Order: sequence, then structure tokens, then C-alpha cells
Amino acid sequence: MQEAGGWKDFAEVSEQLSQWLDARAWTTGDGPKALFDAAAGWLHERRVLLPGASRLARLVGSVREAANQRLWDTLYGLLNSGQRAVLDSLLTVPSGARVSELDRLRRGPVRVSGPQMKWSLERAEEIVDLGMGALDVTGIPPRRLAELSRYGVDGKATLLRRHGDSRRLATLLATAVYLTTRAVDDALEVLIATKLLAKAERETVKEKIRTLPRVERASAKLATAFQVVFDTTSEQVDTDTGEVSGPKVASFEAMWEQIEAVVPRRELAAAIAALFELTPPLDSDADEAWRAMLVTRFGTVRPFLKLLVKVVDFGATPEGLPVLQALKSLPVLMGRKKVGPAEIDTDLLVGSWRRLVLAAPHLEPGTVDWKAYVFCVLEQFHRMLRRKEVFAKNSSKWGDPRAKLLAGEAWEQAKPTVLASLGLPVVAGEHLAARSVLLDGTYREVAGRLPENSQIVFDDDGRLHFAALEPEPEPASLLDLRAAVNAMLPRVDLPEVLLEVFSWTGADQAFTSVTGGEARLRDLHVTIAALLVAHGCNVGYTPVIGGVDALKYGRLSHVDQTYLRLSTYRAANATLIQAQASIPLAQAWGGGLVASVDGMRFVVPVPSVYARPNPKYFGRRGGATWLNMINDQAAGLGGKVVAGTPRDSLYVLDVLYDRDGGKRPEMIVTDTASYSDIVFGLLTLAGFAYAPQLADLPDQKMWRIDRTADYGAFQDAARGRVDLARIERHWEDILRIIGSIHTGAVRAYDVIRMLSRDGRPTPLGDAIAHYGRIAKTLHILRLADEPAYRRKIKVQANLQEGRHALARKIFHGKAGQLYQRYQDGMEDQIGALGLVLNALVLFNTRYMDAAVTRLRAGGFDVRDEDVARLSPFVRHHVNMLGRYSFQLPDLPGGMRPLRDPDATDEE
Repeated sequence: MQEAGGWKDFAEVSEQLSQWLDARAWTTGDGPKALFDAAAGWLHERRVLLPGASRLARLVGSVREAANQRLWDTLYGLLNSGQRAVLDSLLTVPSGARVSELDRLRRGPVRVSGPQMKWSLERAEEIVDLGMGALDVTGIPPRRLAELSRYGVDGKATLLRRHGDSRRLATLLATAVYLTTRAVDDALEVLIATKLLAKAERETVKEKIRTLPRVERASAKLATAFQVVFDTTSEQVDTDTGEVSGPKVASFEAMWEQIEAVVPRRELAAAIAALFELTPPLDSDADEAWRAMLVTRFGTVRPFLKLLVKVVDFGATPEGLPVLQALKSLPVLMGRKKVGPAEIDTDLLVGSWRRLVLAAPHLEPGTVDWKAYVFCVLEQFHRMLRRKEVFAKNSSKWGDPRAKLLAGEAWEQAKPTVLASLGLPVVAGEHLAARSVLLDGTYREVAGRLPENSQIVFDDDGRLHFAALEPEPEPASLLDLRAAVNAMLPRVDLPEVLLEVFSWTGADQAFTSVTGGEARLRDLHVTIAALLVAHGCNVGYTPVIGGVDALKYGRLSHVDQTYLRLSTYRAANATLIQAQASIPLAQAWGGGLVASVDGMRFVVPVPSVYARPNPKYFGRRGGATWLNMINDQAAGLGGKVVAGTPRDSLYVLDVLYDRDGGKRPEMIVTDTASYSDIVFGLLTLAGFAYAPQLADLPDQKMWRIDRTADYGAFQDAARGRVDLARIERHWEDILRIIGSIHTGAVRAYDVIRMLSRDGRPTPLGDAIAHYGRIAKTLHILRLADEPAYRRKIKVQANLQEGRHALARKIFHGKAGQLYQRYQDGMEDQIGALGLVLNALVLFNTRYMDAAVTRLRAGGFDVRDEDVARLSPFVRHHVNMLGRYSFQLPDLPGGMRPLRDPDATDEE
């Protein structure tokens, strides 16, 4: 029977399975459950009869333990005796200190200031001097090295001391390697976040406001005096006729008598002197005032300039090389009394810097103001670093993205698979011709339907305007269905929601120990639920501490440090996304192929270099943004925490490629902040249909390829021209860029920074932008032609707003502010919030689906179009405040009974 069905016995493939599991455990470091499920899937694909669960679990456990031991032994073998002693010394607590050397070094900067910059560089220098960054760890899978370093960064030194030599020193080595680049990242983050330039600008504005009354009075006196001169001049030219008219020449003495009658000569002289003092020269620029003030703050940058050049190994492109060379020369100039023009790079003196450096009033002949030159170089270095024209070789975040792009043999090997996956050709000609035909045909079709289209109008300049979308009416049947479904949802406390969802999905089993060991804690799921409430609700440990062992402070703290981290949040989230997609109600909302990306803002009231100011969102504080993605089934697919409120366009692709789970979306909805032509091009190349909400549509240029074509009413709007030759000329590099992003070799954020240069694209960036303009114009034409398309985009955007509103209700503690100083802490806490959100949405969706099924069975008027408009973000039935019970009642059938929709609240 077994042979007839084509099934094999487990004994025939056990050795092959062991090898496959070993390779997977070595490269991924997956937990026991993930490996067990993967092994079961492997056996099923090969039509192998499954062994007993305990037998397979023992095999998984032994293979996983062997892979972990091989990892520790490999790293331990890279160290000599001196390096082992250095690493072990990190676990000691120096005399008079309160923490170990490891604890001290793994604490990054929290404030943005000159002294903090110096301290950050000293810390980076100390970590680099450990010498671990020079060891070759390329043979270790990056994910395994990252997991091991995470244990070293988060684990207690006392716990690390208990491990055997190989495991302890392997962990410390991975931690030291990680900290070598992280410390440089932190230092450059402080530099990029510095408020020095902004502070000088603010002080200049304040000074201008303070001196404004003096300027106004002096200007008024000067204007009054000049009016007399103007009125008494011998020749006044009529501006209309050009003829000379007016009174005859008045004597100079008489004119002065008239001037002094209105403004005494002494006051006039004082007014002229005041204007010379308070206003910039005629050949000045708008930046001179704040740049001059910046020079007075040289004491802020003096402490760290030498360390910056010494500690950070910078490199540069040809464009950034002059700035880097100037930066490296600054320590030689510092402290000298006289510096001549020949000792500086005068080509860098742009705008008002030339006057401030070369022609400052206090300068001796033949000298320059080297302090002003320092700030001139730092300003341009700051810009070049952000544009990746200058980069840090020993940094992960501020490194050279060009070095990470696929090239040579690596690109040639990946190229066929990447192009097949993305549906892109090796040669651009036919592909671009097809895009050209599509754009031309779409223009003509939409223009032909314009007489019947009441949604759009053109102004006198030919620019396109949309009529506002009318709200979609809510029929009585929808209101009745919504009320009935909401009334049937069982009342529940938030902790019980988490425990019940765990019982359905087993998502709690994704939380594995960072040490790599098996979880042996009793009621671990209860502790995890309590920690998710503590972090997701932003209330801390105190409200969830209880009398049972699973809820005691020591257990909470241990599990928090050992089991909760970004990777386990993502693994648990993938389970919830899969469960959400299986519910019929979620399938009625969508197929999971439409997604949106938008930002949720959090005030960060504590000092942090990973928070940025924005008065509109954060008041006087700094803040961070959670860029998160949600699909049309209301499942959160993942997200990313970024400092401040940067343009979403820099991160959209990274969020899309780094999702936690679910289907790969096909259509991506964003707001206007996520839009740029380069992003349009990259997303289109990556196979996504990009559908941003375009605000200020009349300002959006439409593009054509055929300049001679007549597109009727769109003739004036289509005033831009796409250059196909430019795209074709750069096609190979374009493929290499999108291939590198698609394979994860490089972050899209770094590529966009590299291509855009703060609004001035490189030739390659311009070619990608031209490609994107085809897709952008097709998007605008579809917006104009299909109101249903506009409404689909609006519905998805509203869905995300509903999720953010629910997130605000959950994250209610501490006034909804994020009290995390470091980016890892922010990501962990927001990861907990995202997981709680998805758990609550899954809970609501499943019970709403059950309610709809019961109402249908009872003869209620349930229409499919009404079901599609139900929202899973209801929260009236969930208590999130003050009552945190972690005892799950018995649930016959796995679910609570639905409430009677006709019952009163008391019932």
C-alpha cells in the first residue's frame, strides 16, 4: 500500500533530512518549532511517511544543538590566547566601577552635542582598539552572527560568565564585531543629528527680530531724507514719457536745509551707520548671517575634529574626494595663529563662505580665517555624507552603497534569475517600445472619453484638476449589519485576547531564547502575553506583575531580555498574518495583493540621537516615525522605525522587501510624501503597481514620449518629455541597481540617497526617474479616467488610518509617548505594538466572521457588498485599561460564545 501510493519510509531519507536540517540550522538559527515545521514540510514534499512527533523533535533538537556548537567552536577557533584574554576582560567590573566593561561599551550616545560627539568617537576608538574588527568572520552566516551579537548586547554579563569557554568567547567576539561598526554608526548619527547648524540659523533669526526696530527706524529716517533729495532734484524723469520735468536745480545748501528740517544731520549719520552695522553687504547671500554666527561656536566642534578623522575610516567618490581631503587636513590647521590661502582648498569656498574665510575684517593681510574654513568644510562634509559621496568604510549604516551593489561574476550569476523574477529584459529596446505604445494609447483612450467624464476639469493653463470624491453612501442594510455584528462580539480584556489568539495560532512558540537553548519555562506564553501588554500598551511591568511565577518581576525581566526581540516579533507576526488570510471575512475584504505604507508619529521625550525635531508633530520634543505596511485584509505586514519625519519615499521599498509575512503585494498605496520620480521608477522596475495619493495635482507634470502627438485636452498638461534614449543608455546599470535591491544586497534607502543627491539626481538617477515618469503618467491618467480606482486607493488609505487610530488606543500609557533612547529599544517596543495590533485584528475578524455566519443562518439580510465594508478595528468590546488578568477561561470549541445582539448591556 505504501509503495503503491509512492510514499517512502522515513528511515530511507533520515540521513538526507539531517544534512538538510544541519544546513538550515547553520545558516538561519531558526528555533525548534520553525525547524520542526520546515522538516515536516520537507518530508511532505518528498512523499515521506512522517515519523512520530517525538522522534522528529529529537532529530531537530540534536541537529540544532550540533549546529550551535559548531558556530561557537568556529568563532572560538579564530581567537588567539591574547584575544581571548581581552574578550574575557570585558566581563570584569573595574575597581570603583558599578558595571562591567561590556556594559559600559555597549551603551551608545543619547544626546546630540559636541561633548557627546567626542565621547562617541572615544568609545568607537576604544572598541576598534580591541582588534576584533580585523578578524575574518565572513565564513559565518550573517544572521547567526547577528543573533549571537544580540545576545551579547542584551544579555547580562553575569549570565555570559556561566557559559563554557567556546560559547562565552564566541558570543563576546560576535558582540565586539557588531559593536565595532555600531559605535561608528552611533558617532556619525550624532554628527548627522547635530543641531549646530539649525541652532545658528535660529539664533540669527532671533537676532534679526531683536534688531528689526532699529533697522526700521534707521530706514525710515533715511527714506525721509532721500525723499527731500528726490523732490528737490533738478531733473526728474517722467517714467511714462521719458521727458525731463520738475523744478530747477536747487542749491546744495538749500537742499540740506530742507533735509535737516525733517531729519537732523546727526540722526541721519547715525541711521546710515546703523544700517551698515545691521544689514549685510550688497553682494552677500542669505546664509552669511547664520554662517558668521556659526564661526563663533568653534568651541563646540574643536574637541572631536581630530578624533573624527582618526577613528572613522572615510572613503569618497571623485565628487566627494575634495571635501574628504579638506576634512583630513583640518587637524593640521587647528591651533595655528596664521594660515595662508595656499594651505586651504579655495574651490570649496562657495557663496558667503568666500567672504567669511578670505575677507573677514579682523584678518591680517595674506591670512585666512581657518575657523570659518573648518565650518565651511564641515557643512559640505555633512551634505556629502548624507548623499553617500563621502562614506565610512568601518560603518554599516554610513558605508558605501556602491560597494554593496552586485557586480562582476556575482551579478552575472544572479542576473538571469532576477530578470526572470521581475519580468525585465536584458535589452531595453522592445520593452521601452511597448511602454511607449501603452502610454500613447492610454492618452488617446482617456482623452476620447473626456466628454463623458465629469470628474476632471482643465484650468486656463491646461493643468488637470479632479473633482472631490463624494463619500460612498452607507445603506440601511450596512448600518444594520454593522450594529448587529458589533453587538455580538464578546466582551474581553486585552490580555485574554492575546492568550486566546496564542491558543489558536501557536504564535507564542515563535519566541525562542536568544541563547539558542530550548525553552523550559512553565507558562511561558503567559509571561509573553504580559510583556506584550506592558510594551504594547506602554504601561511598563508594574500593572502586569502578579502573584504567580509567570508574572513575577524576575521572570518578566528575564523573558524580556532573552525571548523578546525583533526577529521573534516578526516570526510571531508571520503566523498571525497567515491566520488572518485564512478567514473568509478577511478574504471578502481583499485578496492580500493591495497594501499601503504610511507613517505613525511618536513623541520621544527622552534624550535620543534617534529622535529628530519637527514642531508640527512633536512640539518642542524630538520624535520618531513608525513606517508600517498593511494589506487589504487588515493585516499589518511589517514596518520600520526611523528618526524624525523623513520623506517616506526613502524607505518604502525597504519596508516592502522586509515584510514579516503574507503575500507579496502587487499594488502599493502611499501618501504624497512617499512620491518621487525615482521611487516611481524603482517600484515599477520591482514589479509593483505604485499608486500614491497625489496632492496638488495641478503641480504634477504629465509626461509624453512622442512630442508631435496630439492628445487633445491633455496637450498642455503633457508638457514633459520622457527620454527613452537616456533610459536605454543606462539600462544595464538600472538592472544592476534593481537586482541588488531585489536580492537584498543593498538597502533601497542608500540607493535612493545615492541617486537623488538631495533633489539633484545623478545621470543614472535621472534615467530611472525618466522610466518612472511613464508609470507616473499612466497612474495620473487612470486617476482621471476611473473614479473606482481613486476610491480603491482612498479605501486602502482609510484602512491604514483606522489601524493607526486603534494603535493609539492600545499605546495609551505615558500619554502615548515613546520612552526609548536607542533605536533597538524603539524597534522592540513598536514591534510589540504591531503584534498586539495584529492579534486584536485577528480576534475581531474571526468573531465577526462567526457573527456574519450566524446572522446569515438566522435569515438576517446579509449582503456581500455590506460584508466587504465591515471594519476589524472596532474596540468597544475590548478593555485595555487597568484590568490585566492572564487567566484564559475554558473555551469549548476554541472560541467564546457570541453575545445576543438583542440583549441589553446588563445581560
